[in-house]
Amino acid sequence: MKRLLPLLLVLLLLSACGGSKKEEMELTVFAAASLQETLTECGALYQKDHPGVTLVFNFDSSGTLKTQIEEGAACDLFISAGQKQMDELDAAVAPAVNADAPEGTGAEELDLVLSHTRVNLLENKVVLAVPEGNPAGVRSFDDLKAALEDGDILLAIGNEDVPVGQYTQKIFAHYGLDESVLNAAGALTYGSNVKEVTTQVDQGTVDCGIIYATDAFSAGLETVDAATAEMCGQVIYPAAVLKDSVHFDEAVDFLTWLGAADGGVPVFEAVGFTGIN
Repeated sequence: MKRLLPLLLVLLLLSACGGSKKEEMELTVFAAASLQETLTECGALYQKDHPGVTLVFNFDSSGTLKTQIEEGAACDLFISAGQKQMDELDAAVAPAVNADAPEGTGAEELDLVLSHTRVNLLENKVVLAVPEGNPAGVRSFDDLKAALEDGDILLAIGNEDVPVGQYTQKIFAHYGLDESVLNAAGALTYGSNVKEVTTQVDQGTVDCGIIYATDAFSAGLETVDAATAEMCGQVIYPAAVLKDSVHFDEAVDFLTWLGAADGGVPVFEAVGFTGIN
């Protein structure tokens, strides 16, 4: 029996090594700030069924994320809140919209995303949100236009390099409003991403703000109007796997799961996103 003990010990050790937990793989996802709550929830659900995958999220404005990717940040999957930021990394689009290749200049294109993996994942809405009780009594974008022209209101918007700010600029153009004049008059405050704009509205430091419907929902804010496609275009969230991804198969699998009816779509739709099939 004593002679058998060393052999049994060796067998137990070998068995333990053979049954050890598989080393986890980290999948890095850069995503627009407006996806923070929903994508975090999606990540938790996905990881329950994929214990070998650890999702690492980086949430910020799409413009900031695009710059980080351009500068070499490690990223497997990019989800933008606007087509512009994705286009600027995608050499498959027209050169005129590629970041470093203005049409006719011969400049080198930015070829950083795998174009064949690119999909339109979600649609959102741009809304006019107000603090609790709506002290300024703003009821619509038409009201907002009049109040801005009268100098009776303080509006929070996104910076020009942020998708929600770019949608806001289209709304201003639709109404014939000059942003530079409004800014000079002290009628505007800015946020570097949609979460900062949402916080200003939530804290009541502004009379209203232009944000996404989903951020208003997550923050429990009242929305008084929604912009139409004629006012600012469709609010589409494209997603693509990066060329430098070292986990291509896993990135594609997660992206596919996010767009699936039995995957991430119910989570997104619960807060106001629309899944795009």
